[in-house]
Amino acid sequence: MLARSTRNTFIAAPGRPYICQTCLRRARRSQLGPAHPPTRTAIRSLQTKSQPPPQDDTPFRKLLKDAAKQQKKYNGGASSVLKTQNKGQDPRLEKWELTIGIEVHAELNTARKLFSSAATSVSEAPNTHVALFDTAFPGSQPNFQKESLIPALRAAIAFQCQIQRKSSFDRKHYFYQDQPSGYQITQYYEPFATDGKLTLYPHDFPPGAAPESGPFDIGIKQIQMEQDTAKTIQQPPSTHLLDFNRVSHPLIEIITLPQIHDPVVAAVVVRKIQTILKSINACTAGMELGGLRADINVSVRERNGQQSDAVHSYHGVTGLGQRTEIKNLASVKAVEDAIVAERDRQIEILENGGVIEGETRGWTLGSKSTKRLRGKEGEIDYRYMPDPDIPPVIIGQDLVDHLKETLPKLPDRNVETLVLEYGLTTKDALTLLFLDDGERLDYFIQVMEPLVEETSLQEEEDIPKSTLGKMAGNWVLMELGSLLKDEPWDANRVPYKFLASIISHVRRKQITSRSGKRILAMKFEGDERPVEDIVDQESLHLRPLSREEYVALAQSLLDEKPNMVKDIIEKGQSKKIKWFVGQMMARGAAGSVEADTAEETLKEQLRLKE
Repeated sequence: MLARSTRNTFIAAPGRPYICQTCLRRARRSQLGPAHPPTRTAIRSLQTKSQPPPQDDTPFRKLLKDAAKQQKKYNGGASSVLKTQNKGQDPRLEKWELTIGIEVHAELNTARKLFSSAATSVSEAPNTHVALFDTAFPGSQPNFQKESLIPALRAAIAFQCQIQRKSSFDRKHYFYQDQPSGYQITQYYEPFATDGKLTLYPHDFPPGAAPESGPFDIGIKQIQMEQDTAKTIQQPPSTHLLDFNRVSHPLIEIITLPQIHDPVVAAVVVRKIQTILKSINACTAGMELGGLRADINVSVRERNGQQSDAVHSYHGVTGLGQRTEIKNLASVKAVEDAIVAERDRQIEILENGGVIEGETRGWTLGSKSTKRLRGKEGEIDYRYMPDPDIPPVIIGQDLVDHLKETLPKLPDRNVETLVLEYGLTTKDALTLLFLDDGERLDYFIQVMEPLVEETSLQEEEDIPKSTLGKMAGNWVLMELGSLLKDEPWDANRVPYKFLASIISHVRRKQITSRSGKRILAMKFEGDERPVEDIVDQESLHLRPLSREEYVALAQSLLDEKPNMVKDIIEKGQSKKIKWFVGQMMARGAAGSVEADTAEETLKEQLRLKE
């Protein structure tokens, strides 16, 4: 690994423990080579000429393990802002307007780095996937890996950007230990994609936080390609270890326009960008695994526009307050909480007659305030210049057209299809979309195929696809989900045709739903028999009670619980009817009580008692 003490920085390599970085810097200045050259073994350890593409088994769309976790993440991040807004606890927000711009850095899903043939797969061993160019070794040259352009273009198309036929790379100069060359290669003057947008819908927001105005767009100024930096590991008091595996990993930077004025909206924007990138296989991992980071620009100004420092502009918007940038936020909750803290800090300074300084600030999860990291560099400080070693990138329209035609369906389209075509609620549709890296959604679609085919072959009329979809959604999410709550997803535990057969038997009233759940549990635990054999051998055929038997069973249960009956009738606690339904199914003989008939009978008996 690289280790930086208070005196020198060293790079370790097999065969020679350390190469003096001071000597390397002198060599670059003199162009005569390092004073202490590395051994041949060390050089070979940095070269990756013929490595095969790595097999990356990192989860592709892992966002939430279950719907409860998704809801918790939403509510946890939004709670403080929602309380403030809904209860009006902070009257200062009526005077001060918040403006937010977001820069999302996402690691592209590629086998090779942006400007070298070194692998991008995650490795526990530091400095094992490093080419000479990645460490700015004297004489090494960048070699643009054209394959890295494909996921970047998919992202630009998903965000409805204008793809530029010609783009170029520039050098952004700054000196820091994780940047071996002293500059970052990015696209400043000619990015490959511009003028996009992100549409937010009510279902993107946590409950109670969706704007009443319906869908609205957040503009995307541009998307640019750039290289990542090294990873720094601090060892107090004065040592920093550098892992160069991450250097030159291909990134895209998605830059929104400063059109966001609410921390909740900002958090939703970051989360939706992450969801879209994963759904089109553009990035390797989400924020939870470090594959996506967000920088947030925050400024406040008086709504009447009379504060003295409201003379700044940002991405074409003038009259803004002085902005600060919060770097490297690694979760959706951190985005919202950091914005709230920085907004309140700036308001307090301005109301006390102070001035906001342009600076870069940091945020630690659980903190109450942001902290200063350094003064904010301006564009002139970076000394942008075209990179003379990298030719322009020319993108053919035929490639763009092909990627548009083959682009996977975006999350919003999936939600629309699940709601309108398959009859699911928006909540269930979103849960299917996010569960188990999206595999649960694929499983649901597979379950639907034999169900739809069966109704068609048997010429069953008046069975809309939405009815079948509601049943299949309930079994996939609730019944199968309850068995999987403590285990990883595995579609082979209950093959989709087996679950479709259970649903079909229940729908055609050949077995009760209770028996169906029993069969599902038996298959989940390894029973190899088909559904028909289990039904026959376990005597699970539906033998429905008579009308009189249903009424007698319902009445006996209601008589046992007069207080619950009173709550239902007088207090309107209708959910307690479900408890009685469960008791009827539990007390009735196996395969004799249908839930719908039991509930209907209970409601009739309750009306007689009113």
